[in-house]
Amino acid sequence: MKVVVVDDEELLLDDIIEQLKEMPEIVSTVGFTDPEKALEYILHNEVHVAFLDINMFGMDGMTLAAHVQREKPSVSIIFLTGYSEYAVEAFKLRASGYIMKPVSKEDILTELANLRPVGMRRDLGRVRVQTFGSFWVFANGVPLRFSRSRSKELFAYLVDRRGAAVSITELASMLWEDREYDKSLRNQIHTFISDMIATLRAAGAAGVVVKQRNSVAVNVDAIECDYYRYLDGDPQAVKSFNGEYMTNYSWAEYTTAQLVRSQEED
Repeated sequence: MKVVVVDDEELLLDDIIEQLKEMPEIVSTVGFTDPEKALEYILHNEVHVAFLDINMFGMDGMTLAAHVQREKPSVSIIFLTGYSEYAVEAFKLRASGYIMKPVSKEDILTELANLRPVGMRRDLGRVRVQTFGSFWVFANGVPLRFSRSRSKELFAYLVDRRGAAVSITELASMLWEDREYDKSLRNQIHTFISDMIATLRAAGAAGVVVKQRNSVAVNVDAIECDYYRYLDGDPQAVKSFNGEYMTNYSWAEYTTAQLVRSQEED
C-alpha cells in the first residue's frame, strides 16, 4: 500500500510517517507540509491512501480532498484533525476515515483495516475532459481514442454547450458550415454520433451522452471538466487557463473570447 501524509506541522507529520513505516502492509510513505506539492505528487504517482490534515495554511485538507477525489477517485482519503466539528463535512466528502489528533498507531491500523472499497465511493472523474489548450478526453486516466476525428469534434462541441440539447441541424451548421444540409449530411452526422457513443460505451462511459431522436447532449454530471470547474470558480482551474481553449477547433473561438474577457475582468 502506497501512502501520502499531508500536515503543515512538521513534527506531527514525522511522527505519523514513523508509525506508518512500522506497518508491514505499507510499501511506501511520502510526507508533505505543502498541500500544493502534495496534490501534484498524488496526481502524477500511484497512491492508495492519503492522510490529510484538515487545518492547514493555504489549501486546507477539505479542498485538497475535493481535488484528489475529482482527479484520482481511487485514492482513499483519511482526515486528520484536532477538531471534531469537521466530522460531518468530512463524511459528506465520502472520506474513508477520520482520525482525531493525537494520532496513535491503533487509530491508523483501525482506519486502514476499514477502508471503504473504491466501488462504494462516487466514481468522480471517471471521464475527464481537458478543454484548456487542445481538447482531450481521458477514461480512467488514459486518453480516449475516437476512430473518427469528427466524432471527437462532435463530442467537443457538446462539452462546449454544457448539457444543452443540440439538434442535428445545429451540428450541421456549426461543424459542416461549408456544406449544404441534405439527407446525405444528416445520415453522416448520425453515423458520427453513433461512433462517438460507441467509443464512450467501450470505455465504460455510455452515460456521458444523452441521445434523443433529433438531438444529443452531454451529461455534465458524468464528466470532470476544467472548463466547468473554471465557471464554478475553482481556483486551480482558473489558474490553469492561459488564454487557450479547444485550440483544435475554430468554432471554439467565441467561448475562448468569453473566457479571456472574464479573466480580464477579474
